[in-house]
Amino acid sequence: MPDPASTVLSAPRLALGDATAAYQAAVDRATTEEWATRLFARDVGLWTTDPRVGEAIAERLGWLDAPTHFVERIAGLEGFGDAVVDEGYRTAVVAGMGGSSLAPDVLRRTFGALEGYLEVRVLDSTDPAYVSATLGDLDPLRTLVIVASKSGTTTEPNAFLAYAWARAEGALEKVPHRRYEGPGAYFAAITDPGRSAEVIPHHDDFREVFINPPDIGGRYSALTYVGLVPASLIGIDLDALLASASAMLGACREPDPAINPGASLGLAIGTLAKSGRDKLTFLADDEIGAFGAWAEQLLAESTGKHGVGIVPIDLEPLGQVEAYGSDRAFVRMSLVGTPGGERATLASALEAAGHPVIRIEIADPIDLGAEFVRWEVATAIAGAVLGIDPFDQPNVEEAKQLTRDVLDAVGKGRHHEDDQAGVVEPVAAGEGLTLHGDAALRLTSGDGGVVGELARHLARRRPTAYLCLQAFIAPTPARDEAFARIRRLLRDRTGRATTAGYGPRFLHSTGQLHKGGAPIGWFLQLTADHPADVGIPDWPYTFGQLIDAQAAGDFAAIESHDLPILRVHLGPDPDAGLAALELALAAALDSTEA
Repeated sequence: MPDPASTVLSAPRLALGDATAAYQAAVDRATTEEWATRLFARDVGLWTTDPRVGEAIAERLGWLDAPTHFVERIAGLEGFGDAVVDEGYRTAVVAGMGGSSLAPDVLRRTFGALEGYLEVRVLDSTDPAYVSATLGDLDPLRTLVIVASKSGTTTEPNAFLAYAWARAEGALEKVPHRRYEGPGAYFAAITDPGRSAEVIPHHDDFREVFINPPDIGGRYSALTYVGLVPASLIGIDLDALLASASAMLGACREPDPAINPGASLGLAIGTLAKSGRDKLTFLADDEIGAFGAWAEQLLAESTGKHGVGIVPIDLEPLGQVEAYGSDRAFVRMSLVGTPGGERATLASALEAAGHPVIRIEIADPIDLGAEFVRWEVATAIAGAVLGIDPFDQPNVEEAKQLTRDVLDAVGKGRHHEDDQAGVVEPVAAGEGLTLHGDAALRLTSGDGGVVGELARHLARRRPTAYLCLQAFIAPTPARDEAFARIRRLLRDRTGRATTAGYGPRFLHSTGQLHKGGAPIGWFLQLTADHPADVGIPDWPYTFGQLIDAQAAGDFAAIESHDLPILRVHLGPDPDAGLAALELALAAALDSTEA
């Protein structure tokens, strides 16, 4: 068995096929130009020659210090976690989006909760059914709600706060002897200093406000309070987690990029993307499989801009070797001592067929601390390979502004002519499904049937497309399984890579890539009715109206980039709608192959 320390800190094993020569050229360049050394010296010239861009980048490099910075805060974090447990809390709910929720979700899915500690739930969907499912069965006076928002102004966490605050107030009214506490005793926040903290409603009443260093961007914040506060409540050994991260940080200072565990990975994935292998597909053991969702955001939001980008493919069902196209690269993440099974067999077969395969071995789940660092360094280096700034997100604001326009109309009690993002009139309906097309579909004629319109939409996929399901519905295990079946169907019948995300969470993850990356996305947006809508106390709209507006805003943003998108409205029963959609897609694929 390999030595655990050498395993986790070693460079990944690379089998890059026809990209080997390009990778070696990148290694030579990175060696000559001292990329690894310059990264830790905060040399913004790695990414830009523009002084204004460089100044902005310099303000986003604090993640390089995070593991050592937060070691000094372990005692306070553990004390906080122990106090919450001792006071009788049973559950903590992280209310955040994107970088504020993904690392906590990785940790809770990987480690669960140690005996005697709290269950942690993540609230990162505005679907009213999901809000109810996440909070509805919890005692507000035994639940700690953690509002996680770097800016303090993010719509979703503040909506969750308004709802949870009202629940706590209502619960306190039923126990007169505890009214003196106030709802704030059941809330904490994780945010940036200054105005970010000050604009969070009720922040002065919270039991704790954790202030992060402001020079760490959301997607690079796993090893800050964002990840460490929930980790303390689960009972994770913070010393071991940060020791793993610190060791990787030291290893990534190695000047030779060929043996540097982060730089070598970044050079590989950047080079592969430039050579057309831009669909980076994760094959991770189940025990560490949650990591892919965090890496997905890091890669997509950091590299997907200015017409280039790495498209992360997470949780796609395994297929036969022939199902994967020449635009793929693969990351095989394995846990030492765990049988590799089908993923190991597939990785070997893919390598034998000439596909690039990157292998990373992890000695213990606690070494995800090291993997957070490895992939942060790799992403920064990949940005240098691709010639982009990996720390901004120039296209994220588009969908947000379009969403605000819709919500403004809703709040004023009037119908806005664009509040359905140009998809008010359906192009087809039947089998419980209603289809709304983008301008390109609406302005051309079809047969008006669901299968026919799906076939027309499928015909618009581009030669190197990725096929993306965007589901603005409540996440459930059954729907995860339905998406897996649909993804397998689409991948096996078209040869294209597939992605899937729940809205609005993916807007804070892969949304930047969709609009700013290579213009190769093909989109199927899924929406549903809200038979049991939930109001947002003192807000002019409901959670149902909020998620519908977010879907409309994203539809309009994607359409504005001349990318093919079709909305499928699933009706009042999303599960029945997904089953009908699967059948209709199969029929549409049959018709396109006839």
